[in-house]
Amino acid sequence: MLAELREADAHGEIAAIYAEIRRLWAVPYVSSLQRHLATLPGWLEWTWAMVGPAFVSGRAQAAAWRAAEGVAVPRLPPVSRDALRTWGVDADGEAAIRATCASFVRVSPVNLVFAGLLRCLLQGERPQGKGLGSGWTPPTPLGPLPRLVDVAALAPAERAVLVSLGTMAGGQPFVPGLYRMLASWPAYLAHAATVLQPHLHDAATGAARHRVLAAVDVEIPAVFAALPSPPARPPTPPTAQFTGVLAALDTYRKTSPEMVVFGRMLGEALPT
Repeated sequence: MLAELREADAHGEIAAIYAEIRRLWAVPYVSSLQRHLATLPGWLEWTWAMVGPAFVSGRAQAAAWRAAEGVAVPRLPPVSRDALRTWGVDADGEAAIRATCASFVRVSPVNLVFAGLLRCLLQGERPQGKGLGSGWTPPTPLGPLPRLVDVAALAPAERAVLVSLGTMAGGQPFVPGLYRMLASWPAYLAHAATVLQPHLHDAATGAARHRVLAAVDVEIPAVFAALPSPPARPPTPPTAQFTGVLAALDTYRKTSPEMVVFGRMLGEALPT
């Protein structure tokens, strides 16, 4: 798995950035992209100093949600409430699964914008905007959500089901947080893995993922251009792990659109 700094282990400036991300992304957790950057000395601090104003102003979130809005996704077979109860999902669990799916639909486009702005910086671009303001109010956070399951702690069969939904990042297996949260209900996750497997590489979901990614890419230049010029004494940009960070961003260009599409598909299959 990609290295990550757990929220419970964050201190000082990293903990403060984590708190801002939770507030501004309007979800009660920090995504694995930022948790991974936090393990690399100076990377999260530098990135947030440079691109944070786009999120404090709400400009980045508005662009992200606009890009993902209305994307048509394939339909999964509907899940009955009786089936959920048979799989050990009670009423609270059903609400948590629904909130989990909605949270990844909300957060994943924002992470794509975050990654896109960081990629611009890594390509040597520097913003020259006049400032974006800070009066934006985030929407109500979603939740409560289940914890992220530790993949290594699962029984072999459960781990195999979970990893089947993952991908490779830097030569290591990477399982997106959506599936790690849904693994709190192993029988439900087994169902989700079964119905999603045919869609991992099919044309319809591939087209939906591409539409999300392309729509976000269209928004990136304007958001980047609006960022204020770097401060007179900007933080020193990290130089180590450059290739590894680019590889991680490439992974998120695959998994984040998938989270939007599959989060919608799983959520829409739940009982109304």
